[in-house]
Amino acid sequence: HAASGIAEALLAGVPMLVITGGIRTDLGKRYQLHEIDQHAFMKPLTKATFHVKSHAEVVPTLYEAWRIAVSGVPGPVFVELPVNLQLFPEEVGELPEYTPPAAPTLPSEAEIARAAELLLAAKRPGLFAGWGAVDALPQLIEIAEFLQAPVATTLQGQSVFPHTHPLHAGFSFGPHAVPAARNAFAECDALLAIGTRFGELATGSFGTPVPENLVHIDINPEVFSQNYPAKVALAGDAAAVLQRLTFELKTRGAARPAGSGPQEQIRRDKQAYRKEWYAHDGKGRVNPAHFFDEVRKQMPDDAIATVDDGNHTFLTAELYPVHASRALILPTDFNCMGYAVPAAVGAKLSQPQREVFSIVGDGAFMMTAMEILTAAKEGLGIVYFVFHDGELSQIAQAQEIPYNRKPCAVLGSVNLEGVAMATGAAYLRMENDAAIAGTVAEARRLAAEGRPVVVDVNIDYSKRTTFTKGAVKTNFKRFPLAQRLRMVSRALVRKVTG
Repeated sequence: HAASGIAEALLAGVPMLVITGGIRTDLGKRYQLHEIDQHAFMKPLTKATFHVKSHAEVVPTLYEAWRIAVSGVPGPVFVELPVNLQLFPEEVGELPEYTPPAAPTLPSEAEIARAAELLLAAKRPGLFAGWGAVDALPQLIEIAEFLQAPVATTLQGQSVFPHTHPLHAGFSFGPHAVPAARNAFAECDALLAIGTRFGELATGSFGTPVPENLVHIDINPEVFSQNYPAKVALAGDAAAVLQRLTFELKTRGAARPAGSGPQEQIRRDKQAYRKEWYAHDGKGRVNPAHFFDEVRKQMPDDAIATVDDGNHTFLTAELYPVHASRALILPTDFNCMGYAVPAAVGAKLSQPQREVFSIVGDGAFMMTAMEILTAAKEGLGIVYFVFHDGELSQIAQAQEIPYNRKPCAVLGSVNLEGVAMATGAAYLRMENDAAIAGTVAEARRLAAEGRPVVVDVNIDYSKRTTFTKGAVKTNFKRFPLAQRLRMVSRALVRKVTG
């Protein structure tokens, strides 16, 4: 049951210590209850696995497991404790002295100099920031303003750069990106990428037009040139490398005049894209743009949003401005559904002073809705905005575009009020745009009393996100010509025949 979360932690760079029980090692018998090779199962999901054989190994093993979990690229480590070691007491020895992991080394002076020269020579430099840059906000802002470069982020990196900054362009860039990012990077001739692996979601199914002049910063050198060749690869901590690179830039050249970047174009494009959403007729359902406007208006800047996997993910990425670091968390590379509900519980337990809310589709919500029991038991005031349309909408749209059909994407009816009642949560219904402001305010009021709240949002999914349309087109163009013709002809026939 923990496998999805562990795999997500591995790909998201989240340190995690996974301690489980194991079959008895003192019986000398096979086919014990729950007997399975857990290490073979966990090996591809973790940085390392350990099987403790004696009491004396317990403490040293846990110390080593934690060291590995937080070193380099953080990630999960698995430790199996046989049940017989848990049943019987025995001496475990002295606690060893904990030695924090050493700080990553910096790239060479020559590599830093090459990167600086490349960026200074560019006419239209751009920045692409992922989750690996989450602790480098001051350095990101400084180098972006020095270069007057637009900043796009990965999906997971949405909170690494404030959306209020005039150089913030949006989620990713290229044919799948919102107009502000697409236009700001249209003539990009040098890209500084920080803390990203250029994964499938970050690049719209690898449709991002990365320029030849790529400077790539990442703590893990294994990611360099995997999907896009780096002209200069700088291995190290994002904040430290950016600080050193900015110093080199200032030594070699002058900052570009403030306001000489694409700030005004970005502002106009963002405004126009929002107006496009406002003009969409949602047939009496909740317009996503109006919904996110009101949530942003009412929620504090440091409120934590946990987002699940689905159409609502990309609506959030395109329409919800993130103002604070670590204020939006979501599954990306492993992309497992069912993430948001338990993630919100964890976020509220670790940050009780901050407001926490979830954006989750009805399909993903049904996978882990019972975790709200924990929120109710612990008195956690979390607001769950459930986008309710009765479909797995991201999959449905991807099927409907080429096939005019939605096979296996229509869900059965679920009574969300019944789910709320069963889990001890309050229930609110958001029927249309007129109900948005009052429902959000009431949900926050109930959550402030220490109670989870399920908000049943009658969402309008009929307008597709730019990401969905762009990613579908990118994949379609890769198909062999014969297959493209077959799919188009079939879609036309179904369009006519219904």
